[in-house]
Amino acid sequence: MPRAVLTAAVLGTPDPPGLARFYQRLLGWPLRDDTAEWATLRPADGGTGLSFQREADHVPPVWPPAPGTQQVQQHLDLEVDDLDAACALAEEAGARLLGGHEEDGEVVRVYADPAGHPFCLFVRV
Repeated sequence: MPRAVLTAAVLGTPDPPGLARFYQRLLGWPLRDDTAEWATLRPADGGTGLSFQREADHVPPVWPPAPGTQQVQQHLDLEVDDLDAACALAEEAGARLLGGHEEDGEVVRVYADPAGHPFCLFVRV
C-alpha cells in the first residue's frame, strides 16, 4: 500500500485570513500562508493542520442539518509518495476521479469518495 499522510483539512470561507486568525487564536498554531485566497495553519511539530480557501459565494452550513439546507462540507488533502499507486488504490476502493491539476511543484488528483465527499491526492515534484 502506498504511504499517505493527511496534511490538512480545508474549510471554505469568504474570508480566509479572518477565519485562519480565529483558529490561530483557538489552537495557537503559526500562520504559514496568508493571502486573500488562501491561508494555512500548521502546528509547530509539523502535524496535520488547517487550511482556509476563499469561496466568494460561500453558504454556511446549517446545524443541526435540516432538509433543503446547506449541509456541512469539507475536503481532505492527502500527500502520497506514489500518486499512480494511490490513485489506483482509491479507485479500487470506490473513489470517483473528479479532476486534477499541476502547480507550484505539486501534481494533484481530485476524487469523490463513495459518499460524494471530495478529497485530493497529491505528490510533490
